[in-house]
Amino acid sequence: MFKFPELTFAPDALEPLMSRTTLEFHHGKHHAAYIKNMNAILSERGDALASLEQVVALARRENDAKLFNNAAQSWNHAFFWQSLSPDKQSGPEGELKLAIERAFGSVDGFREKFAALGAGHFASGWAWLAADRSGALKLIDTHDADTVITDESITPIIVADVWEHAYYLDYKNDRGGFLKGVTEKLINWRFAAAQYEAARKGERGWRFPS
Repeated sequence: MFKFPELTFAPDALEPLMSRTTLEFHHGKHHAAYIKNMNAILSERGDALASLEQVVALARRENDAKLFNNAAQSWNHAFFWQSLSPDKQSGPEGELKLAIERAFGSVDGFREKFAALGAGHFASGWAWLAADRSGALKLIDTHDADTVITDESITPIIVADVWEHAYYLDYKNDRGGFLKGVTEKLINWRFAAAQYEAARKGERGWRFPS
């Protein structure tokens, strides 16, 4: 069974851009429910897989929508929390900054395109910055529970949740305002840099705690 991962920061640490109330519902209710549901499904199946990444891959191979949705959402949310930081960070540095400038013209260009991707995404899903094995960056949006970790050719760098429960208590229907705050103030660039270094080595980077 997989443990529900705690946040690495206090529930009110992202205020005013993301309220304590949102974090208590989003992390404490939504994310916790995905973990609980996934564990219940695995218990009924009798599967004893070593990693959540293996569970996601198994569910995709078997076309088990219920297991996939709960397992992928468990992983996506955990990666989302890693993508955020309450610490003031000046922005990307080093090789990641150079890659962003090559792909998007500038860091501000990345912020604009990433926020636009998420704001323009129809219905629920996720907005990702990912890197291929050459180190080239690209933006990807996935629907509902879908996740980029099913594509072994790319490594996720950061992600933003664009399901309504991620922002509606704070921003109502202004998804663009939520994403603007995330891209300008909340991205964990140290985590992103570590993910980018993993991508350049042909590795997958962060894995869900086993």
